[in-house]
Formats: sequence, structure tokens, C-alpha cells
Amino acid sequence: MGTPADRRRHARSLPPLQAADAASIDAFLDAIWAEQGLATATLSAYRRDLQGLARTHPGLVELGRADLFDYLSLRTGMGYSARSNARLLSVLRAYYAHCLRRGARADDPTALLQPPMLPRLLPKALGEAEVDALLQAPDVAAPTGLRDRAMLELMYACGLRVSELVGLPATALNLRQGVLRVAGKGGTERLVPLGEESRHWLQRYIAEARPALLASLGRATPAAALFVDARGQPLTRQAFWALVKRCASQAGIDTRRVSPHGLRHSFATHLLNRGADLRAAGARLVVHHPDLHPGGAGTPQDPACAPPSTRLNGPGPASRPAGRCMRQSAETLGRPAGLPD
Repeated sequence: MGTPADRRRHARSLPPLQAADAASIDAFLDAIWAEQGLATATLSAYRRDLQGLARTHPGLVELGRADLFDYLSLRTGMGYSARSNARLLSVLRAYYAHCLRRGARADDPTALLQPPMLPRLLPKALGEAEVDALLQAPDVAAPTGLRDRAMLELMYACGLRVSELVGLPATALNLRQGVLRVAGKGGTERLVPLGEESRHWLQRYIAEARPALLASLGRATPAAALFVDARGQPLTRQAFWALVKRCASQAGIDTRRVSPHGLRHSFATHLLNRGADLRAAGARLVVHHPDLHPGGAGTPQDPACAPPSTRLNGPGPASRPAGRCMRQSAETLGRPAGLPD
């Protein structure tokens, strides 16, 4: 099994991408962007997958089924997961279907390739006490800690994806109305109401931490991104992942159980545990999950959780996690605010 370091060394040892392959990949990505409106992160992942194959087997358009099978076998031997290879095969099918439509080749070399068997993984949702400890881990006395607290609160309270959170522009936030405009997958947009807790920390971040982070650079104009690092640049997904792991370690939570996407699942789980309508919660997340049904893998429910009428609302910014995810507009959750079932 190869390690990530072995895979990086192997990638650096490959010959450069040929001009014809680069042009073919660009044409394919332009086409699917126009047809499907895929996110930038998705297009970048597709580009890396296709470039890896083209650098290993030049002449991407003319490759046969044996070439693709050899490359998939090579990746398996280097330690790539079945899920990663399944994504690669999906990209290759889309690429060669594009080649067929353009008349660049007469057959589809992926037609007889079977995708690897994928394990059914349950999302790792944290308990409410664990989420509360995680959210309180950042040192809010420092500008970066106050930023981290605001990001974690916002991600949990609104059920945002990581790419949505780090890609938020400053203009997406309207604190006066208490709403956030989120650009999701496929270029779709949605308005998300802010809870009292996340609104409180966002107000503090914008008033105290963000100006301090930008002032250290001597900037004359404000940055476009809502959340910035010490250099005034938007945080990357990798930086936020490291942030979540660091806060989990400080909170005494096993870092293997924590991920940015896990906070999103925790949000949905806690909503359902407190009586929110299942379909309303799904629409709140803009989740299109095949298992969006009671007891499904997408939204696990904790039978030990208290009933929704006991801790539905909490007083002010110091309330527990139930207040963070439940103090939203009544229409969004499909039930009157503050009323028990």
C-alpha cells in the first residue's frame, strides 16, 4: 500500500501533460460546466483525475479499455480508496461520452468497466454536548479564535457545506435581516436564516476580529471574502479542516470522529431529534440524499436525545446547541417557533 507521500512522489515523477491532452481536457470541462454548472471544486477534481491518467498514459482520447483497467489497478496498488477510484471511473465515463458526442472516437472504452464495490458508510454525527464543547474550543480573545468560533457556529447553525462556508463573500451576509445568501452546488442560491447564537458571533467577528486581521495588512479596501486568514486571504477547505481537528483535540473529542461534513450531519440529526419535519430539514440543507427517510443513513436519529418540547429554545447567546439550530424562522422548519409538538 502506498502512502500519500508515495503518491505525491509518483505524481512528481510523471512526464508533463501533452498539449493535445490538455486541450481535450479543457474542452470537456468547458462543456460540462456549460451543461451542468458544476462547482469550481468539482471541476478541479475532474481536471486532476484526467491529468493523472493522461500523464501516465498519453493520448487520452485514443486509450483503450486495457489502458484504463491498468491505470485503475495501478491506483489500487498505490493505496487509493475504492471511493476515489469510483469517482475516477465516473469522470472517465463522462469524458468518453463527450468524446463520442464530438465524434472524436467511435466506441466507449469504459462501457465494460465495473465500478468498485463501495462500503455503506454512516455519517458520524456528534452529540449535542460534544458539539457544544467543540464550538467553545476557540480562544475568542484572539482575532483568529473569534473568527474560528464564528465559522463553527455558522456552519453548525445553518448546516453549510465546507465549500459554501469558506467561499462566502462579505456581501452574502445581512445581519440586520438575519439572513445569509448561500451559493450551493450547481450555481443554485438559497437564503438561510441565522440563529441567535451564530448571529451574535458573526456580529462580534465583523466588529472586532475581521478589521483586526485586515488592519495588520494595511489594506485600503476591504477583502471580498467574509472569512479571511492573517494574510487577508480567504480560508481554504484544507485550512478549515485543520481548524476543526484542532478544536476537536482541544475539546477532548476523538479527532477521527470529527470532520467539517460531520457538523452538517450533526445539524440535521439534532433538528430531527427536536421534532423538526424531515422534509423541511432536508430542504433546509438542500440535501438530495437517497436515504432521506426516517432511520436512513443520511440523517441518523439518537434515541437517547431529549424530546423536542424540553429544550426547544434557550435564553440568549449562552444557550445550548438546541438554541443554535432551532432558533430559526418558523416557516423554514415547518412548525411554529417555540411551540412544542
